Amino acid sequence: MISKNKLKFIQFILIIIFNYQFSYSQIYEVGGIFGGTNFIGDVGNAQFINPNESGFGGIIKWNRSPRHSYRLSFISTTITANDMDSNDPRRKERGYQFSSNLKEISTGMEFNFFDYNLHEYDVFFTPYIYSGIIYSKYENLFFNGDNLQNSGKYDWSFGIPMVLGIKYRIFDQFILSFEIGARYTFSDKIDGSLPYNDNFNYTFGNENNNDWYMFSGFNLTYTFGRQPCYCNIQ
Repeated sequence: MISKNKLKFIQFILIIIFNYQFSYSQIYEVGGIFGGTNFIGDVGNAQFINPNESGFGGIIKWNRSPRHSYRLSFISTTITANDMDSNDPRRKERGYQFSSNLKEISTGMEFNFFDYNLHEYDVFFTPYIYSGIIYSKYENLFFNGDNLQNSGKYDWSFGIPMVLGIKYRIFDQFILSFEIGARYTFSDKIDGSLPYNDNFNYTFGNENNNDWYMFSGFNLTYTFGRQPCYCNIQ
């Protein structure tokens, strides 16, 4: 037989666990992404925030607490760069350019600077940071004479996103976010500096630096889920 004191202790522990689980209820967000991209590598302008191509996608979030959430996103865009847009006279003289379709899947954790409970409608905004891991799929490039061209084949790379943003509640269940994010990839092939040609060993640029690209844009999400419930067990 379990004594009454033990039963009360077990009941107390269950109340704590139960209230903790529901005080941070499973609140979800789903929505769209729209913004612009620019490339940072061995071809084109090296300016960090300089969108020159549009991109779009979708995003899903699980708000695990008022301070953090897990998110999964997909972006489809085009990466382009042209040496003629660079401030480096050596790049201008070289005159390389490329365009490559890119698909990105990203997952990781978003951390809010302020408590941001979606069920407290007097909380309107918070800055946030996001990081995790990305999977980027891009077109391989090869040299045709002195020109970089798409090979028709694709390669992929993992990478790390580093994102800073701010979110604002525009209606009770709609959140508008603006963010600027750098993507560091574990590849130096996006710009063709390590060309796809099996029998062509010409390389250019700094082989010790991998490729980066930026995405700056807006997220509009719809929130839904179970409202926090504080229940007493008799």
